[in-house]
Amino acid sequence: MTPAQLSRTVLHTVRRAVEDDELSVAVPERVTVRTPPRPGCGDYATNVALRLAQGQGGDNGAALRIAEILRRRLVRTPGIARVDIAAPGFLNITLDATSHAQLVRTVRSQGGDYGRGDGLAGVRVRVAESDEVRGALVAHVVRGLVRACGGEVLEGDVPVVRGAGVSAAALLTRLGSDAARWALLRPAGHDLPDLDPAHLLSQREANPLFRVRYAHARARALLRNASDLGMEADPGSYDHPAESALLALLADFPRTIEAAARHRAPDRVARHLEATADAFFRFHDACPPLPRGERKPLAVHRSRLALAEAAGTVLANGLHLLGISAPDHL
Repeated sequence: MTPAQLSRTVLHTVRRAVEDDELSVAVPERVTVRTPPRPGCGDYATNVALRLAQGQGGDNGAALRIAEILRRRLVRTPGIARVDIAAPGFLNITLDATSHAQLVRTVRSQGGDYGRGDGLAGVRVRVAESDEVRGALVAHVVRGLVRACGGEVLEGDVPVVRGAGVSAAALLTRLGSDAARWALLRPAGHDLPDLDPAHLLSQREANPLFRVRYAHARARALLRNASDLGMEADPGSYDHPAESALLALLADFPRTIEAAARHRAPDRVARHLEATADAFFRFHDACPPLPRGERKPLAVHRSRLALAEAAGTVLANGLHLLGISAPDHL
């Protein structure tokens, strides 16, 4: 179950509770779910009860009562293993193991299309041309993000970004296409880009672009090595914290793409890729996808291999949406 699917599930639960006269609130148009800031708070959290309680006349206990009504309904939903309430009215939702495995299957089956969708169907985003290299690149990438989410691009205001202060030709000569794109797209629009070749071309973990591309290359290498062992990926049970953290980022990828398109902020995609790469390496170290030594592959290895493949897919898709290559070898 992806965050978008869970958002729809929570919204449907609110609507049904209102229809059954268990709640007397205005049904919102959208419900937001987020990855909790701390471990041990479930897979996702939503503040929908707090939002619904805002119209309850200052009743301090309204949010908790609404949360309990929604909790009882949500916990009966297939794919949801547990729902806890945290003060002052947050709902912390834990998905069951089958939901995690289904997410991995979804990423693997959709492949290069994972992250694309129709979240912006009917939405028009205004983007205009720019003569400045950074503004032109941001506008170009935003157009691609909007279309990837089913939205419509109209001429209008260009996203507000600070100029790079250098020509496109000079950037390409100094950094090459991939590093130049990352340098211009990674910072938030109001920040100046770092154009230092020593930072952007370094083949070290301190370089975020290298780290993201290396994580993708490592995921692809795992698949090649598994093939040599006659081992196939097969999603299964995921219960290690490092697996859960990586799964949450994979599930959140489509929402990140939509938010980046809606807010004309491709830097959100770049930051998500960095977080995914870091989570992949933690998972790789804590939960080796391949057997060590002469040990035979077990079901747990095939399950981890499927998760590694899904992570590589998300990293490649994000890089491609930014116009950056994702080589299988570094």
